[in-house]
Amino acid sequence: MSAAREDIRDFLRREPASILVEVTGVAGSAPRDTDAWMLVSDHAIFATIGGGQLEYMAIDQARRALRSGLAAEPMNVPLGPEIGQCCGGRVGLAFTAINSQLANDLVARSDREMAARPHVYVFGAGHVGDALAMALSLAPLRVVLVDTREDELTACTVPRIETCLTAMPEAVVRDAPAGSSFVILTHDHALDFLIAAEALKRSDAAYVGMIGSKTKRATFRNWLSREIGHADLFDRLICPIGGTAVKDKRPTVIATLAAAEIMTAALSWAAERAPPAGVLSR
Repeated sequence: MSAAREDIRDFLRREPASILVEVTGVAGSAPRDTDAWMLVSDHAIFATIGGGQLEYMAIDQARRALRSGLAAEPMNVPLGPEIGQCCGGRVGLAFTAINSQLANDLVARSDREMAARPHVYVFGAGHVGDALAMALSLAPLRVVLVDTREDELTACTVPRIETCLTAMPEAVVRDAPAGSSFVILTHDHALDFLIAAEALKRSDAAYVGMIGSKTKRATFRNWLSREIGHADLFDRLICPIGGTAVKDKRPTVIATLAAAEIMTAALSWAAERAPPAGVLSR
């Protein structure tokens, strides 16, 4: 299995003179919550605290501190007309100069957050599978593209995802962590059914979806009833994926619609079970 993932390490190596900006308090409506943070150097930024005028002010405060060599004062910003935002809330910000210990803490937390991202297994590296992997690669998810065909996986150039070559994709389903999402789009309907049946047995799956038509959906329901005696499992299957409101079969359209559906299910499952995030520099 190979992986390509975003990493804070490169930024810290390039920009050792940086300031950590953290959201320390939120009252009312605000762009981000207290788990939000960013790094600011003299000419680059990493991550975001929500954008807009609030972030512009934070970047300016951090860079003035970098240039003066003095500590940046905390900020307590009302998000109203006086700064050109209309969120209506208030945000507290803290500024901490990066040192070796804080850099190590940031890397460790980033690694933990990456490792804790919900897994999404995309079975099938064809046209829709590649498009879906690309759409999901932008989200805070751990995306694994699975196929039995080495050539198809080798041809995939989607960044920030993992690939898995296996002769037994159903075993990948069995070994997946709780809260995983499974999206089935292989080149073989029999393989689709095998993977989907295995995924539907997982009561801890956040999402199980299979690309298909009305005919495929009906065939699969009958197959579940006849072959494994569990037609009731079918009720947990999303088929077709991406909904039925848009009648467009282009791979990129299907992938975009399905990505929103999958991300909603995966992040909702994870959010219901996640512990509260702490402040990095404290």
